[in-house]
Amino acid sequence: MRLPAEPSVVAPDGSDVRILLGLAGGGMAHFELGAGQVAQAVTHRTVEEIWFVVSGKGEMWRKQDGREEIVTLEPGVCLTLPLGTHFQFRASPQTPVAAIAITMPPWPGEGEAVKVAGPWAASWSSVGSASPEQ
Repeated sequence: MRLPAEPSVVAPDGSDVRILLGLAGGGMAHFELGAGQVAQAVTHRTVEEIWFVVSGKGEMWRKQDGREEIVTLEPGVCLTLPLGTHFQFRASPQTPVAAIAITMPPWPGEGEAVKVAGPWAASWSSVGSASPEQ
């Protein structure tokens, strides 16, 4: 499979998603957020994710079990979103940020992402309006 030229869907956090391959235990997708855009802060009900940044620059806020941090997103950075993690990401004002993410188990559909309070004002606010069917 090749990376689709156009997004397959808009994720609950507002990022563009290009659905890639999946198996019974998980799915893979390409996420991209436009320059200067801020995703909606969310947490997942049942899935965990591993992200690998492939292009651009940005930041990812993560909060879980009293620990909170902001990670710089740039090509080559890999990070995890364990179950229960609150997270939000944003692209730099000059360039989009894109990552490949593995979701385990596969994305179950609408209602998986739950809006939470994050550190930045989101460019998107329709959590639950669409979801990647990985």
